[in-house]
Amino acid sequence: MRYPSILNDVIGPVMRGPSSSHCAAALRIGRMARDLMGGEIGEVLVEFDPHGSLATTHESQGSDMGLMAGLLGWDATDERLAQSPRWISAADIKVEIRITDLRAEHPNTYHLTLRNATEQHTLTAISTGGGMIEVIAIDGAPASLAGDYHETLLYVTSGAAEILHDLSPSVAADAIHLLRGSNVQIIEIKTGAPLTARIAAQLSARPGVLRLRRIAPVLPILSHRDEHAPFITSAEMLQYNAGRGLSLGELALHYESARGRLPEAQVFEQMRGIVQIMRAAIRQGIAGTRYADRILGCQASGFQARLAEGRLLDGGLLNRIILYVTALMETKSALGLIVAAPTAGSCGGLPGAVIGAASELGLSEDAMAEGLLAAGMIGVFIAAHATFAAEEGGCQAECGAGSGMAAAALVTLAKGTAEQAVAAASLALQNILGMTCDPVANRVEVPCLGKNVLAASNALACANMALAGYDPVIPLDEVIETMDRVGRSLPRELRCTALGGLSVTKTSREIERRLALGK
Repeated sequence: MRYPSILNDVIGPVMRGPSSSHCAAALRIGRMARDLMGGEIGEVLVEFDPHGSLATTHESQGSDMGLMAGLLGWDATDERLAQSPRWISAADIKVEIRITDLRAEHPNTYHLTLRNATEQHTLTAISTGGGMIEVIAIDGAPASLAGDYHETLLYVTSGAAEILHDLSPSVAADAIHLLRGSNVQIIEIKTGAPLTARIAAQLSARPGVLRLRRIAPVLPILSHRDEHAPFITSAEMLQYNAGRGLSLGELALHYESARGRLPEAQVFEQMRGIVQIMRAAIRQGIAGTRYADRILGCQASGFQARLAEGRLLDGGLLNRIILYVTALMETKSALGLIVAAPTAGSCGGLPGAVIGAASELGLSEDAMAEGLLAAGMIGVFIAAHATFAAEEGGCQAECGAGSGMAAAALVTLAKGTAEQAVAAASLALQNILGMTCDPVANRVEVPCLGKNVLAASNALACANMALAGYDPVIPLDEVIETMDRVGRSLPRELRCTALGGLSVTKTSREIERRLALGK
């Protein structure tokens, strides 16, 4: 059973760029590819399948700049991100992008062929949503690397069985696998810490070992052998909580601490740090942002001015939420520092609702952190049993998931019970089943801003319904199962391919042409 991490899969990554599944994931893939080449790259051929999402969106949604930044070894927070194509040229790395029929099963498939003066390697990876990735093949050998371990790869020409036999007692590895391709044998060693220089030297010197490569983790929370958590569905969680009376935020601490083998205090402190990044992004958005390659200008500051002047309809704390959602989306579109929650495309709804409501109610930063932890717990159930990738499930997997998470968080801010928080999430998710992903001009702005505001508004309504005792009727676990089924039945054109819906309107095409010309 896979146990997603709140701090890996749900509330994160901390990043720049328009899309986590395109930009942040591509950067992580690029960093792993760089490590595979030992940091020495001369040429890269990048291939995307014409039937996937990346063929139409790789440039406009940040896959290209993210991948090149990763090939340069940069972090997802690097301020130079938008200039990565220029920097990669300056580094004398030739990058070619082709649309090729890869017969790829996943819509977000990257196939890289990397060369330098002495080596050539291939790497195939997929972006699975919210910045999460999986390397599924290395040099044609099937593999599974998620960036959650220190990986050591031994290329062997002979003696693989003997090396494997000797490794088991001598190396404290969580897993050791033999990867076989048509012309390659690779021993993969997964560890929680880098192998020591002494052990690495001993392995490299063994007969039959051609080369050793280290691939560093790209996720903040590492995985472990025999990974376990106290629950993985909402039903199991509520049963676990029987007689304990814990809030959903407290249950999230129990889960993440067990899953990541971290002290609860450390988990909470990390979430408080995330709150601070979100609040800074809100301040930046309200102050005003500018970026050439985007559709919408700065609107948050105008909303704030009209709110202060009393020129808006009385929406109570909802108006504060709308302001914060807008500010976050505008900071994201200007390549400011944001937190994907659960994705970059839906980075406004959840934090806008939580921080907006908490600010209006005069609650502390710790209360905001507990609310985000509660949201993260709902997100774990979605990550484990559905998806955050719009390319697989439509926008219900991004803004919709964020809405269910935000509803649970708002109940937690109001000191509601875990049962009420789960009910609010169920109500909210029911309301967004079938939401499509159809970005105008391939940019993650329209209708994304409106959908983030819708997500937060829906969350507020459903939180109050749950606090008032409304019956969601359908249990959350069944709603998540349904959400996954509905999303995968959506036409490909309505799953972030820019081939249907608003993406193909006359105005969208005109905006796309104008942006391409730099006007």
